[in-house]
Amino acid sequence: MKSIVIVGANGFLGRVLSRYFLDQGWSVVGIAREPYGLIEGVDFVYWDGKHVGEWTEALEWVDVLVNLAGRSVNCRYSEKNRKAIIDSRVETTKLLGDAVSKCKGPPKVWINSSTATIYRHAEDRPQGDLDGEIGSGFSVEVAKAWEEAFFGQARVGVRQVAIRSAIVMGNEPETVWTVLQKLARLGLGGKMGSGKQMVSWITDLDFARAVEWLAKNPNADGTYNVSAPNPVTNTELMKLIRKSVECRFGLPATKWMLEVGAFFMRTETELILKSRWVIPTRLLEEGFEFKNEELEQRAGGRHV
Repeated sequence: MKSIVIVGANGFLGRVLSRYFLDQGWSVVGIAREPYGLIEGVDFVYWDGKHVGEWTEALEWVDVLVNLAGRSVNCRYSEKNRKAIIDSRVETTKLLGDAVSKCKGPPKVWINSSTATIYRHAEDRPQGDLDGEIGSGFSVEVAKAWEEAFFGQARVGVRQVAIRSAIVMGNEPETVWTVLQKLARLGLGGKMGSGKQMVSWITDLDFARAVEWLAKNPNADGTYNVSAPNPVTNTELMKLIRKSVECRFGLPATKWMLEVGAFFMRTETELILKSRWVIPTRLLEEGFEFKNEELEQRAGGRHV
């Protein structure tokens, strides 16, 4: 039986991976601060996210370590929140590096989260793995620091992969797809801002399949864009959202309206207005096959 340890297994993506790998017959261990949110079948291991402890024993001789730990970016970027967002990613990655270095039988593969937000706002051309241009701003600095912490801890015999993930579309409440559906049902499912900004996405099933493929492919290392090959504009996304809830009309939201809404919802408009035009060059060139290449397939496709 193959084994996988998921740090942050009680979050949305942790549950996506847990369900998928359990279905594949893997042994799944979830490292988290509390068992709340873990799915049935996952073995819970406690850590405080700050100190090396008994939890390190869970890393011995496992096939795959996946690190998803990090504070949600769905908040206002106050100084306090900025520090928490960076520290929750960089410090936990360094902590895992310390733990891996102490293992007699370290994980064969260490897959660490990153984000497709690392690329610049792009409306002129797609950003591939090999030719993408790194952007600027707080979110980009977070992604850069995260990857530097990860790759700065190379371990002999441990293959390391950072996944620059696009927005993962799933059916779980309070995730992107379901939140947008809620807005559409209220008549607020029109384009946001200009509507021209690109939205890179991936279904939860293909996200899990990509992680499995990266774990099993002995030649996979470095950074990978984990996104569907056909991004859409915000206008196209909202049209599909309206279609999914059988709503023909949706009021558009201008930039100033989004700013006001973001303030009251305690979030940032960057999450909506930044154009993320990302394509999975390496995954495609190296043989990964998507189940859902078009966003329209999402509503009728199998989900994790």
